[in-house]
Amino acid sequence: MKVYPIKFNPILKEKIWGGNKLGNLLGKDTDKDNVGESWEISDVNGNISEVSNGVYKGASLKTLIADYEAELLGADNFANFGYNFPLLIKFLDAKTDLSVQVHPDNKMAKKHHNSFGKTEMWYIMDSDTNADIVLGLKDKTVNPEVLNHINANNVDAVFNREQVKKGDSFFIPAGKIHAIGAGVLAAEIQQASDITYRVYDWDRTDDSGHKRELHTQLAEKATKQFDSNGKADYTLQPNTKTNLVNCEYFTTNILDITKRQVKEYSNLDSFVVFMCVEGEAEVTAGLHKETLKMGETILIPASTQEVTFNSDNAKLLEVYVNNGLVESIQHAS
Repeated sequence: MKVYPIKFNPILKEKIWGGNKLGNLLGKDTDKDNVGESWEISDVNGNISEVSNGVYKGASLKTLIADYEAELLGADNFANFGYNFPLLIKFLDAKTDLSVQVHPDNKMAKKHHNSFGKTEMWYIMDSDTNADIVLGLKDKTVNPEVLNHINANNVDAVFNREQVKKGDSFFIPAGKIHAIGAGVLAAEIQQASDITYRVYDWDRTDDSGHKRELHTQLAEKATKQFDSNGKADYTLQPNTKTNLVNCEYFTTNILDITKRQVKEYSNLDSFVVFMCVEGEAEVTAGLHKETLKMGETILIPASTQEVTFNSDNAKLLEVYVNNGLVESIQHAS
């Protein structure tokens, strides 16, 4: 496989809660005011990413996996996931609150949807003053049956809110109630699943006056309680990796790059995704160099030996699948 920093065409999603920061701040090609998501790397059915640069330009992610298998994914990843990319990589812009929601775990998703579950994380790239998120239930002893009775009068009493700021990072395992709040721009890393159970949608309606569907009975079955709010406790160290999340589905580190450096990947049996969340950097893999700007994403094949970074002001999320932790689960067919 040809080794170079592979870019993909973003798949932009208009959302009832979306805004214009993906275009205005991250340079996405849109003139719409309600774009909520940019799917950067996706193997979800109906939303397969297409390469935008280099020798593989025009090829789909699915084609690359079919042609290069473990060279792209890593041997263990190919053994565990076959011809499926295990992650979905996004940027999100919430002009208004997202619905309060929860995602199923692998077991429930397999049973009801023949799919993976959805564990995810957020890195806050920008936030308006006093912006917040919903994370979990306030009362950890409450019966999840309460989710069937959420309304404008009790919503603030049921759900826990956390104020956020730029640089905050949160881990949201499957089964945890959550919602990104108005004014938040975030990078999101998740399992390759698009299954969401809405619990409450703030009583809003679309242009036709219709409310979006809720899935409270499934949400009740999916919801679990967690002691922690999942916020990463970290101190950023320049020119080294700082861990944000290390779970069975992915590992995410943040790199604060202020000078030229070379990172070795020959012993990592996984592809690596880099998301630029601040500044910009030159990224070299093989003999090829790409400029990675804030709001851009690249994929480095698993066969890559080393990657060189050159910047005086870049922050990158480094994402890969930790094969020592990954749960062996073949994608449903």
